[in-house]
Amino acid sequence: MRSLAAVCLLGILVGACGGSRGSNPPSTSPLTSEAAGCGRPSPPGSSTLHLTIDGRRRIVIVHVPTGYRSSRPTPLVLNIHGSGSTAAEQEALTSMDTSADQEGFLVGYPQGLIRSGAGFDWNIPGVPLFGGTPVPSRPADDVTFLIGLVTDLSGRYCVDHDRVFATGLSGGGRMASQLACDSPGTFAAVAPVAGLRFPSPCPATRTVSVVAFHGTADPIDPYNGNGQAYWTYSVPTAAQGWASKDGCLGPQTTTGIGYTLTHYGGCASGATVDLYSIDGEGHEWPGGTRLPSSITRVLGPQSDAIDANTAMWSFFSAHPLSGQAG
Repeated sequence: MRSLAAVCLLGILVGACGGSRGSNPPSTSPLTSEAAGCGRPSPPGSSTLHLTIDGRRRIVIVHVPTGYRSSRPTPLVLNIHGSGSTAAEQEALTSMDTSADQEGFLVGYPQGLIRSGAGFDWNIPGVPLFGGTPVPSRPADDVTFLIGLVTDLSGRYCVDHDRVFATGLSGGGRMASQLACDSPGTFAAVAPVAGLRFPSPCPATRTVSVVAFHGTADPIDPYNGNGQAYWTYSVPTAAQGWASKDGCLGPQTTTGIGYTLTHYGGCASGATVDLYSIDGEGHEWPGGTRLPSSITRVLGPQSDAIDANTAMWSFFSAHPLSGQAG
């Protein structure tokens, strides 16, 4: 699976390949009760669900952690794939199932609907697709889908609604940024990887904690901006936008081995904005699956200076919804 992901990551650029998994019986409608999934046992491991949300048939891979108990509310992380990729590729690329088993959280890997090669793109409001392609007519509302997905999964698993988070790579990171603006009452914090944006407009009425990871040698979504139509300003500018939105104090900078952490503290309602700038890394998941040179020649070098899964889970754990009133 990991070797497949290494080859398929090039799908972020050209949609080189796809993936498939087994399926469970389909759902006919989202479930609305926050407590509906508690008391419904689920075995550990990954399974693929085929759901109907907002009138569209959708796919999500769900990983249930080792030691999951249906009587105990459990955190949920949505891990969103990049442009031209798939849910299965995102699961393999990020190795987040291992972190979920260690820390005890559910992971949902949703899949887009807009075809891009053998993978899929996301309909992010107000911006074109990768490569400048316009969004097709009458596309799915993916923001509504992802918010509805949290509701649906809450009807199947014992989800802790104080601890629902979103992350994603590239286009998935841009979508996670969008979710923070459009549904701050659903997502307690977000962690864009190689995709931090500060959407405009951003109607969030409460503070949202944000931790972002970005390589300084990213050739796809350049660290200093001046990229594609959806990528005009720099990553530090995006972080500053969130810091201003959250009413944070000026940044503090810490330099580690191979990375720089820009930390905005003193934000309203207990929020935090952190940016990990990873020296010389390209367009990858920090600390993720090792990729062959045929891929890194296109996406840029990899770095293990930061393990994104470990750092973001520590951040998520410190920023539940109840800790950020608004």
